[in-house]
Amino acid sequence: MMNLTPTEWSAVWLSLKVALGVALVTAVPATLVGWLFARREFRGKLFFESLVHAPLVIPPVVTGYLLLVTFGRNGVLGKWLAEYFDVRLVFTWQGAVLASAIVAFPLAVRSVRLAVSMVDQRLEEAARVLGYAPARVFMKITLPLAWPGILGGVLLAFSRSLGEFGATITFAGNVEGSTQTLPLAIYSALQAPGEETAAARLVIFSLILCFASLVISELLTLKAKRKLARETRR
Repeated sequence: MMNLTPTEWSAVWLSLKVALGVALVTAVPATLVGWLFARREFRGKLFFESLVHAPLVIPPVVTGYLLLVTFGRNGVLGKWLAEYFDVRLVFTWQGAVLASAIVAFPLAVRSVRLAVSMVDQRLEEAARVLGYAPARVFMKITLPLAWPGILGGVLLAFSRSLGEFGATITFAGNVEGSTQTLPLAIYSALQAPGEETAAARLVIFSLILCFASLVISELLTLKAKRKLARETRR
């Protein structure tokens, strides 16, 4: 295995920790928002969609700055969280999770929306005719049939967070052992004279990790689709 230093391993484990946090944080909201976009029409939907997908086109540094203004020590929410709950997100790994989650959230939503839109609405209508409440229709019909796409969206958010840089360094900082994820460790190595070998080592490991996460995502999604197909035939 690649001979990484303890500091470099710390960056790797922190990246995985943040990515797992992103997957957990985005799973439920992305599922609900994706379903909402696929199944409901309401006033202001276009604005809401644009707001959700804005991180895809806004420079990540701008996203980090907005988070800093909002959740910073003197920010509107940041000051309130610190005063009443003693919660501080700036320069913490939880802040890195928040920054990465906002950047990755639109990708998960798009995947869920596509998956839900492919579910035959006649099945949902039949369930409602049989007396199913809307929540039960969602849990018993929509969610199981859209599960492969939902799983793919969550894993896509996980993979995206592994490469997040701009929003993280702006909001969470680049603190070694605390908020320095793998992309930030690569950046630090490139800035230090004589650390080209360390940077190359981290780049190679980052590529391996990202490709592995994408392959696992595709395998799990394919497995879920096959399982769903078998259950549908029954």
